Amino acid sequence: MGTGGPVASFSVWDYVVFVGTVLGAAGIGLFQAIRGRKNNSSGEFLLGGRQMTAVPVAMSLTASFMSGITVIGTPAEAYRFGADYWIFAISYAIMSIITAEIFVPLFYRLGITSTYEVRRYTRQCQTHLGQIHCTFALYTGMVIYAPALALNQITGMNLWGVLVATGVVCILYCTLGGLKAVIWTDVFQMVIMLAGFVAVIARGAVIQGGLGKIWDDCYQGGRLSAFDFDPDPLKRHTFWTIVVGGSVMWVSIYSINQSQVQRYISCKTLTQAKLSLYGNIIGLWLTVSLAVFSGLTMYSIYKDCDPFTNGDVGAVDQLLPYLVMDILAAYPGVPGLFVSAAYSGTLSTVSSSINALVAVTVEDFVRPVWKNLTEKQVSWINMGLSIFFGFLCIGMAAIASLMGSILQAALSIFGMISGPLLGLYVLGMFWRTANSTGGLTGLIVGLVITLWVGIGAQIYPPLADKTNPLPISVAGCNRTQDLNYTTLAPWTGAVTLTPLDRPALADSWYSLSYLYFCLLGSLVTVIVGLVVSAITGGCKQENLRLDLFVRRRDLFCAGCGKDSEVKPLPPTLSLSLSHTVGIHLY
Repeated sequence: MGTGGPVASFSVWDYVVFVGTVLGAAGIGLFQAIRGRKNNSSGEFLLGGRQMTAVPVAMSLTASFMSGITVIGTPAEAYRFGADYWIFAISYAIMSIITAEIFVPLFYRLGITSTYEVRRYTRQCQTHLGQIHCTFALYTGMVIYAPALALNQITGMNLWGVLVATGVVCILYCTLGGLKAVIWTDVFQMVIMLAGFVAVIARGAVIQGGLGKIWDDCYQGGRLSAFDFDPDPLKRHTFWTIVVGGSVMWVSIYSINQSQVQRYISCKTLTQAKLSLYGNIIGLWLTVSLAVFSGLTMYSIYKDCDPFTNGDVGAVDQLLPYLVMDILAAYPGVPGLFVSAAYSGTLSTVSSSINALVAVTVEDFVRPVWKNLTEKQVSWINMGLSIFFGFLCIGMAAIASLMGSILQAALSIFGMISGPLLGLYVLGMFWRTANSTGGLTGLIVGLVITLWVGIGAQIYPPLADKTNPLPISVAGCNRTQDLNYTTLAPWTGAVTLTPLDRPALADSWYSLSYLYFCLLGSLVTVIVGLVVSAITGGCKQENLRLDLFVRRRDLFCAGCGKDSEVKPLPPTLSLSLSHTVGIHLY
């Protein structure tokens, strides 16, 4: 072990464990469908009847963005760049506090179902909503495809069979069980993910002679120097890029992302909704700690023979699956548990995305057009859309398979969108002078700026002095295959272009840490939005509905202990940012 070469393949028991996990997830959907068959309303399907409690929602919040990419990618990050990724634990805490004390009271008080109800402030924005739908579906397809590709090349499992099976299972319990099925399945999958990490760490500790030996190896290899307080915004990961930029990025994910908001809005009281976010902190801390330590365990084992450089794996996302098959193959069923962990993350994210896409489509596109639909008709539409979006995401996975190196670029573009959208929310929630012209202009300018810097960073990756890859070795390998020195660049951030090939912006603007993309987009949107609003008469608006702004008693536990009931807005005053900024469209 740790000296290179081929590893074992899946055993019969591994397949049994993996298939059993998938069937267990499907069984939860069937159980929720049978249990709730007497209540088929849209509110029950999309929001669990707003009767969920904090603990399962907290676990679901954690699981829904801990996809298979996270399960496989975070340990590889720690293996190559060290433990600085753990600083995200601080960002998670900041994010949860801001979301719970600023965004949740407003959303919960107004009883929204779709966050796009807040975002839809001009008729032209309907086009942008459609584009966001496509981006969300494409991202979901990538979530299905990326871990399937890595695990296919390591375990030999049929790629397309796994892709289709994953999509069908998600369609099954989303269609039959709605949000309750998604949340309770997330709870089940969260346990599986954590068990997979624990299995890797425990076996690694036995092989290496204890956790202390792993820690010492990582210290000697420079993997524990996590706190870099350099304020340089061009460095990939420092304390400031992670705490400042990372916090804003995670706020954009948890405070305005439909699949997250839909979860805590499903809670029976405002207190339960807030508690779900605070409980989510514990889940995120536990997940990131186990994932990072799995990466450190992997470094301790492979410190003298890096499998990627040695040619044993063809992509960095295959490192953890390779380790699992290397150290756990002797224990039938345990590698299957890890594969279940990776796919539990994938199932969780895909099911969240499908349910969110259905909610947005029904609330923002179906109900405004067909206003006289009965609850039974809406219920059938919900289930039909779940099937449609499920197969759409499987189709997007097929597209992702053709994208090659563009995969990472597409994921980055998806992340860049959240910054300007967060700025749009903040603009409408806090500034009474903002109007629709300013908001739309700010959104467009913010998107242009973030896409410019993000796409430029993909074309001209930052140099190694900004990404800080840590040293690796192949000195202890029994044999060296065709070494991947030529393919190492995308992993470390080092580039093979000569200085003459790089434009002047490559080592400045395009080298901005990716964690600042969201912050940049938010600031640009707010500043441009306020300036344009002031120029176009925003200060002269009248008849503003003050209850659509964030109120003082909404902030930071003002009035704690007084649970709010959900009071949906009247149909003619459905919450939109146009109302928030005083521009009525109805």
